[in-house]
Amino acid sequence: MNKVILYYKFVPLADPKMTMLWQRELCQRLNLTGRIIVSKHGINGTLGGDIESLRQYKRDMNASEIFRGIVYKWSNGSGEDFPRLSIKVRPELVAFERPDEIEVDEKGVKNGGKHLKPEQVNKLVEERGDEVVFFDGRNAYEAKVGKFRNAIVPNTKTTRDFVTELESGKYDDIKDKPVVTYCTGGIRCEALSVLMKNRGFKEVYQIDGGIVKYGEKFGDEGLWEGSLYIFDKRMNHRFSDKAKDIGECIHCLGKTSNFENCKWVACNDLVLICENCKQSNPDLLYHTEICHQKALVGATA
Repeated sequence: MNKVILYYKFVPLADPKMTMLWQRELCQRLNLTGRIIVSKHGINGTLGGDIESLRQYKRDMNASEIFRGIVYKWSNGSGEDFPRLSIKVRPELVAFERPDEIEVDEKGVKNGGKHLKPEQVNKLVEERGDEVVFFDGRNAYEAKVGKFRNAIVPNTKTTRDFVTELESGKYDDIKDKPVVTYCTGGIRCEALSVLMKNRGFKEVYQIDGGIVKYGEKFGDEGLWEGSLYIFDKRMNHRFSDKAKDIGECIHCLGKTSNFENCKWVACNDLVLICENCKQSNPDLLYHTEICHQKALVGATA
């Protein structure tokens, strides 16, 4: 049986390169594939493979004093969902390009948002109603197929865009409100909540375990709607058979959660397209008409 695990831990690492080398040896020995980022702030990984190999990986991690006690999120999938093993040392676990703003100790990120369990998120909304603001910590396109109801979705194409958004003045009117940040597994919000508090947001929360843990708890009976975009061959994950399609096909405007890569290689942006349009005409698999025309020019050049 194959599975996928997601995990992270913010903890000071004196020698990230040595950790990277150890992780490479461990994953190769267990025949695991996926992505691991190591920095002075800790570790972040998504790995796929045989369930027994993943359990052994967890045991080896728990044998390390530094990485003991990590909470692993398990989901269906396999090592085949990842083309290879990539383990890199980076300045940050999440590339906001503000590494010096993030401080960590043995307890995790310092001065971050208050963690809320999924049931505490619902309780906060029950108690404070429309005053509560959900703030999407992912790239904007991910929210096209799934988000919390009435959430603010910043105009971000990459993680690097968040600081510019936060400093733009667009969100000054919510700085005194309870703001619940959310992201796929929780790691982005560990850093994002710090950046927000440093820029004047007074009451910042983050969902413990991110969308993944909230969806595991409430499925599609809570405040989440749609499907969860994920960064491997599966593309999206549904928490139950009641999940709605909230995305719109760029051609017929029908509801869909299906993303495809633009056929023009130089673009390669994601195209939100329904199965009917995808099957009816392969030329619809272009991000825009401009991409289609440029692809045709390139083919005849």
